[in-house]
Order: sequence, then C-alpha cells, then structure tokens
Amino acid sequence: GMIAKFLNPSRKVVTVTGDGGLVMNLGDIETAVRMKVDLVIIILNNNAYGMIKIKQAQAGFDEYSLDFPNPVFIQLAESFGAKGVKVEKADEFYPALKKALHTRGVVLLDVAFTYPGSVVD
Repeated sequence: GMIAKFLNPSRKVVTVTGDGGLVMNLGDIETAVRMKVDLVIIILNNNAYGMIKIKQAQAGFDEYSLDFPNPVFIQLAESFGAKGVKVEKADEFYPALKKALHTRGVVLLDVAFTYPGSVVD
C-alpha cells in the first residue's frame, strides 16, 4: 500500500489484509505513520489464518494451530499513531470506509469477518 501511494500520491489507496497477515507485518503500520502516508488498511478479522484453514480443509489435511487470539487492533493502531475503527456489522462498513478515505494519515479498519460459503466452522 505504501508503494502504491508513493507512485500515485494524488490517489486514495486502500490495502486489504487478513488479521494473520497484518500481525506478521506490524512494522508496516509504524513505517506508514512515520512517513506520513495517507493509507487505509482494512483488516479482515476472523481470529484465524482463514485462507490457510480453507485450503487445508479442501486438501483433506487436519487443522493444526490456525485459530488465534488477536491483539486489540484499534489500540495497537493508536499506539503507532494511526487511527483505528472497529467495524462489527456489514452496514457499518461503507460509512467507516467513506470517513477513512477522507481522513489524513493511516486509518485501520478492523472488520469482523467470516468467509462466506466456507467449508470451515
């Protein structure tokens, strides 16, 4: 997302990641804040490595250690100097995204998420 913004400074940039992916790259939030990047980060939060879980289930593998408790992403974002917004219902998403797109700096939208049609509980 940061590179997209650097290459297109006049455009709005939104990046989408899973909660597991974000946890593996937390330093990127600090970097974006420090570099004063206007960036919206959407976290698809299901407290699991959801895509891996689905692929393992489809391949017939046993599930192992794919669910996890997350940090409180809103507080984590704020600890880096970003803004954080919790989105728990579908009808909250668009207003939160619209507001985030009109906010300067890094805005993290923590979106409660379940994979539709998932073979997983």
